[in-house]
Amino acid sequence: MPAFKTAFVLSGQGSQNTGMGKSLYEASKKAREVMDIADRVLPGLKELCFYGSKEELSRTVNTQPAVMTVDVMCALAVMEAGVKPDALAGFSLGELAALSVSGMLPFETALRLVVRRAELMDECAESSESTMAAVVKLSESDTALVAERFAAYPANFNCPGQIVVSLKRSEVSQFSSAVREMGGRAIPLSVSGGFHSPYMSPAAASFGKALSGVEFAKPQAAVYSNFTSDIYEFGSEAELLQKQIDHPIYWEKVVRRMSDSGVGAFIECGPGVTLSGLIKKTGVPARVLNVESAESLADALKALREA
Repeated sequence: MPAFKTAFVLSGQGSQNTGMGKSLYEASKKAREVMDIADRVLPGLKELCFYGSKEELSRTVNTQPAVMTVDVMCALAVMEAGVKPDALAGFSLGELAALSVSGMLPFETALRLVVRRAELMDECAESSESTMAAVVKLSESDTALVAERFAAYPANFNCPGQIVVSLKRSEVSQFSSAVREMGGRAIPLSVSGGFHSPYMSPAAASFGKALSGVEFAKPQAAVYSNFTSDIYEFGSEAELLQKQIDHPIYWEKVVRRMSDSGVGAFIECGPGVTLSGLIKKTGVPARVLNVESAESLADALKALREA
């Protein structure tokens, strides 16, 4: 295996797809153990992941526990094959998956927290009448200028030239026109609310209460925070997980800091290849791989052996 550091990055909401986790469930003992625990805690989750419709999988209360479970399945299947992460990060809900994979939280505890997180964020989304839009081809400063004119907040700093904002549903059309006038493009996203913004503050406050009394162990690998874009400090876990809900995600900074620390390979663990695409657009000098199935696991292991 290569001498450079390897990072696992765990997928977030929006990456879900019918059949996710099925081939790994059949091929990996560790992946199977994870799904069996999840299906015991949430009866029907395995059926949802393997055979659920797009509509069912897209409901926030279903999406978050389903994606997190598959994230952990994929990461543990990679580790079962002999590849251990030197660093971990997860996008939004994927951060709880990263904490579990790192050993900071037992999987069942992390899953129950994600279930509560999803419930709170879904409730908040319904009451705030908010949504999200991806802004492309504008600088951070120009995006901020447009956002100031509306009830909009930069929420996900994904990669150069792509920032997702949270805003009122009623403002999407005018906001998109304003972005277009500045030379950019706003792409409305199919999400239920304006996540990672003040629209989610009630959910963040309630999730803070859910985190009260949760004990975190020391990680077996460095875990990077969406909120600070830096490594978790022991004792800060509950605060960072709470703030992550109603504060921006600095994904580009996370990727760059991991690269600066010596990470030479990023393995996206979980459904889809969204994070792989963002990392490539960031332009860091690293190999980018993904594992979401038994086939892609075999491909990733082959690529690492040849690196």
